[in-house]
Amino acid sequence: MGNYFGNLTSRMSRFRLELLNAKPQVCVERAKITTDIYRENMDQPLAIRRALMLKNVLEKMSIYIEDETLIVGNQAASNRSAPIFPEYAMDWVIDELDKFDKRDGDRFYITEENKEALRTMAPFWEHNTVKDRGLAAMPASARVFYDLGIIKAEGNITSGDAHLAVDYKRMLAEGLLEYKRRAEEKLNSLDLTDYKNLHKSYFYRGIIITMDAVVAFAKRYADLAATMAETEKNDDRRKELLEMARILTKVPAHGAETFYEAVQALWLVHLVLQIESNGHSLSYGRMDQYLYPYYQKDIDAARITEEAACELLTNLWMKTFTINKIRSWSHTRFSAGSPLYQNVTIGGQILESDSAAPHDAVNPLSFLILKSVARTKLPQPNLTVRYHQKLDPQFLKDCIEVVRLGFGMPAFNSDEIIIPSFLEKGVAKLDAYNYSAIGCVEVAVPGKWGYRVTGMSFLNFPKSLLIAMNDGIDIESGKKVCEGIGHFTSWKSYDDVKKAWDKIIREFTRQCVIIDSCADTVLERDTADIFCSALCDDCIERGLNLKEGGAVYDFISDLQVGIANLADSLAAVKKCVFEDKSIGTKELWDALQNNFAGNEGERIRKLLIAAPKYGNDDDYVDLLVREAYDVYIDEMKKYHNTRYGRGPIGGIYYAGTSSISANVPQGAGTTATPDGRKAGEPLAEGCSPSHSMDRHGPTAVFKSVSKLPTSEITGGVLLNQKVTPAMLETEENREKLIFLLHAFFARLGGFHVQFNVVSRETLLDAQINPEKHRDLIVRVAGYSAFFNVLSRQTQDDIIERTEQII
Repeated sequence: MGNYFGNLTSRMSRFRLELLNAKPQVCVERAKITTDIYRENMDQPLAIRRALMLKNVLEKMSIYIEDETLIVGNQAASNRSAPIFPEYAMDWVIDELDKFDKRDGDRFYITEENKEALRTMAPFWEHNTVKDRGLAAMPASARVFYDLGIIKAEGNITSGDAHLAVDYKRMLAEGLLEYKRRAEEKLNSLDLTDYKNLHKSYFYRGIIITMDAVVAFAKRYADLAATMAETEKNDDRRKELLEMARILTKVPAHGAETFYEAVQALWLVHLVLQIESNGHSLSYGRMDQYLYPYYQKDIDAARITEEAACELLTNLWMKTFTINKIRSWSHTRFSAGSPLYQNVTIGGQILESDSAAPHDAVNPLSFLILKSVARTKLPQPNLTVRYHQKLDPQFLKDCIEVVRLGFGMPAFNSDEIIIPSFLEKGVAKLDAYNYSAIGCVEVAVPGKWGYRVTGMSFLNFPKSLLIAMNDGIDIESGKKVCEGIGHFTSWKSYDDVKKAWDKIIREFTRQCVIIDSCADTVLERDTADIFCSALCDDCIERGLNLKEGGAVYDFISDLQVGIANLADSLAAVKKCVFEDKSIGTKELWDALQNNFAGNEGERIRKLLIAAPKYGNDDDYVDLLVREAYDVYIDEMKKYHNTRYGRGPIGGIYYAGTSSISANVPQGAGTTATPDGRKAGEPLAEGCSPSHSMDRHGPTAVFKSVSKLPTSEITGGVLLNQKVTPAMLETEENREKLIFLLHAFFARLGGFHVQFNVVSRETLLDAQINPEKHRDLIVRVAGYSAFFNVLSRQTQDDIIERTEQII
């Protein structure tokens, strides 16, 4: 497609290459500092201890300024290195120290010296981490679901929460010292004879400590830049270093006035949020809206050119890519490619007041962000475009040009379904129109939403069906996890399938909530993100951190894995067993237990595969899965999270399908299923159809997906589509894709879609000749990753996805 978006500047090209060549290391600096501060301050209230931890990390960690950068701030001792966060979990770190560099994917490297450092500090954390306490908090009846992999919640108890965007607009306008002033004012007004106010006082004191700490952190970089300028021989670079020093002396302590100041302040605060807690999906929110006034003011005053602003943005994306996270191997398989899900949202609509009519939010900065992401071509940030019917046509065309580049961006979320869904749940109109993507496809209001808008725990739908068919007994372990209605071989009609599913899935949903509550309770008791909470309304006003109910809104979702497998399994059982009677109940059950072995097993498997399949606009199967999903949603609506009744609007659950790469490991732990899938094979990801089962093109897929209860799946309805590059070479096909998007979102009520534009041949060659495809980026689920860092199983899963013809 030539240079539609232009190229990186020479310095940004060098910086990008430097980052791609960086070997991901394990950094122990934060772990050492945190361990020392915890030892010295175990008597302090939690909020004070956490604030002191962040203060000391920011004071003592290594800092540096790369030769090519215009924006400063680093997460670890070297770029692309991953810090260890010992307060969340240390057992897996010690167990896997010698395996980090031998992983099938997502490898990290660690020196023997750093291994020894971690082993030395490990005894302090024994039985003293969030994971330890989280597992201990689970009742035995719930723990069995966790241990058997029916409900996966490891991420909740081995890292921070995140899954939000703070109020960057306010932070840039006011500066951090204004937050400190507000906290001091609140602290001084407290009546400390009220024990609740005593608790609030710790929070306010923690905010004061952290605001000073971040301002001092910026000053460290300012001093470093000034020192480097003294010996810099290149006049242009010396001026750049002095400008960095000036900016960092001003922001983020005070409000930004220029585009450069705003971008630097934005990055440093975003960085500190990552250092405070290793929760992923910390997102930038609606960047084209809150940064636009700074950009336009500078353009009008001729202080900056479009190209200079674009270079700053590409620099920001590269700094965003420097952030890395190491997870346990078991959890890594749920997040293949080391994603951080740092989402940037552009487009959508603006609503000036409740009575005003909304209008298109696209502005010149929306186009520039799109261009800068296209030029950088990295897995981070995760770019999302908010679609609505009156979206600027040229902007949408440019979005398709970025899609053509083949690195899985942008994803599209629809205002047409998301805004009404928020309004129905009690979100104020102005806030609903200001939503942004968080992480993958989940959505929330920046700066007003609590943690974990999605991703609390993962429920394996196909495994749940198998347990329902086995009278409540897990097949692999033989453990009875709950009461069923009898064994499948004794069932007489499809009504028995529905009764069994209803009984089992309601109980499993209840267990999800129990496990979630255990994790939330422990996280609230043992960790507190003071800095993050201060940047979200109404935490300062209420004197509560996010985990205590400080946010204006607090809705969360669990994730349901294997939607398409459940659909196809239900249709196959209904059609083959109870209608056509081509397979007996015992025949099917035996075939499942034998993994379709032998001629008889293969005969049965072919009959199952021939049954109606989800993704083909066939009501027979599509309405079956909707009916089954409705049972889960009906049950989930009965429950509340731990912040319910403590301040926020909401406090309830809703559904979500943003299962990241969980379909691969959860498939590995699931025996053969009635859709014809063999044991160990990946489940379908998100709400996408099973591999090669969608045979009638993308329109049919869109129609099937739209029959799901999308207005109730506010946690995200993730749809991946794969097309070959050749399909988008002609303008006619690109126009067809735009028409498809309009139909999916405006007419069918679609929630989300994203595209992999890569050929099967390219992916297969990348497996054989990885050195030739180092720059190959693919869409894994709700995020993109370099193909070469993925495990072989995840690579195979992407290769086998259906290639659509437009």
